[in-house]
Amino acid sequence: MKNTILSAKGLCKSFAHNGGQIHILSNVDFELYEGDFTVIMGASGSGKSTLLYSLSGMDRATAGQVIYNGADLVAMNEKGLAKLRYTDFGFIFQQMHLVSNLTLFENIAVPGYLNKEKSSADVKSKAENLLEQMSISHIKTHLPSQVSGGEQQRCAIARAVINSPKLLFADEPTGALNRKNTIEVLNLLTELNRSGQSILMVTHDIKAALRSTRLLYIGDGKIIGELSLPPYDPDEEKSRETQVNAWLTSLEW
Repeated sequence: MKNTILSAKGLCKSFAHNGGQIHILSNVDFELYEGDFTVIMGASGSGKSTLLYSLSGMDRATAGQVIYNGADLVAMNEKGLAKLRYTDFGFIFQQMHLVSNLTLFENIAVPGYLNKEKSSADVKSKAENLLEQMSISHIKTHLPSQVSGGEQQRCAIARAVINSPKLLFADEPTGALNRKNTIEVLNLLTELNRSGQSILMVTHDIKAALRSTRLLYIGDGKIIGELSLPPYDPDEEKSRETQVNAWLTSLEW
């Protein structure tokens, strides 16, 4: 039986608009499991990114609970949430948000230094190892503007995992990449998951969704479908894609 790493209970998110309320999430209940590669899909405007940000504490839900390690993130103060982002959560975005005047090595290492729980020597060693793992050690002294989009995203992934997060959140991490770089980034995320990293990713790309072990579909602010998949095997990708496409079609994707 899988261990629950994070759960949502009655999660709601609304925005005030023209004197009324726009409801984005409506009483969402579900659990994230340790070691899973969970992917959320849904039509544009369905609330998938809002759900990810609400679950991660990057955005605060209007109502409900997000339970992590016995604590409710919805009720947690900003100081507590900030600490979680350094110690337990990692984030990857479509736009890499690298610091333009820092080298790739520095972009990766800075969150480690801010953590305060590791020595500078440990952070430097971990950053060097991640540069090797992401195949960007040869450009570690380059600025983000001097490398490709794929190399920037690999740097962003390394930055996200420098503090060995319990849960990695990814919002359309391949959305700004070409097909070659997309495959490289997906391979890295798959490798991280195989090593035990729990991942929650939002995507509109079916090729990216194929990497999941658990696929969720959101519509009208609610999770309306779920598909469990075995660990990704590139030799089985064609049949896997057929299965996922059929499932999405049944949900009126």
